[in-house]
Amino acid sequence: MIAPAEVVAYDPRWPLWFAEIAAVLEAHLGDLPHVIEHVGSTAVPDLAAKPIIDLDIVVPSAELVPAAVERLVAAGYQHEGDAGIPGREAFGLPPDVAYYHHLYVVVEGNRAHQDHVLLRDHLRADAVDRERYAARKRELAYLLTTDRTAYVDGKGALVEELLAKAGGSRAAGGSGRTAPGAPSAG
Repeated sequence: MIAPAEVVAYDPRWPLWFAEIAAVLEAHLGDLPHVIEHVGSTAVPDLAAKPIIDLDIVVPSAELVPAAVERLVAAGYQHEGDAGIPGREAFGLPPDVAYYHHLYVVVEGNRAHQDHVLLRDHLRADAVDRERYAARKRELAYLLTTDRTAYVDGKGALVEELLAKAGGSRAAGGSGRTAPGAPSAG
């Protein structure tokens, strides 16, 4: 499945898509202690976004990460390591998914988890910042077909500013990125 390469107006179906993806994941995760959270831009009503659902599978301790990874790999996901952001495990999609999505396993309360939730919640609550972020995404959208890394990096300074405003990673000493162009939610 090819990733959507456009920023579109908010679609009220996105929470429904999240619920469908989460239901499939629940079946694979079984009794493993976890919560599945809808993060990223599609989790923010009225925010323009790429039509890609971002999900965090949140486990209560680092000891449970290997079991979550094992179950997702058994379900057809490709484990991609942390993709340049410590504290999360990223996954490529199986070929038969209904909706394109970004999937991460994070430990509850770690920086990767906190940043996803803080940014989502801040953008839900602050209409001015939500529109600033949407405008930046639309401004950079032309890069989606040629240079996704530049698209992500182009949002970086504003994401850091918004996270700092929300008490996130800038206040904690940076985004946690270890590689230029590492993907971010939203």
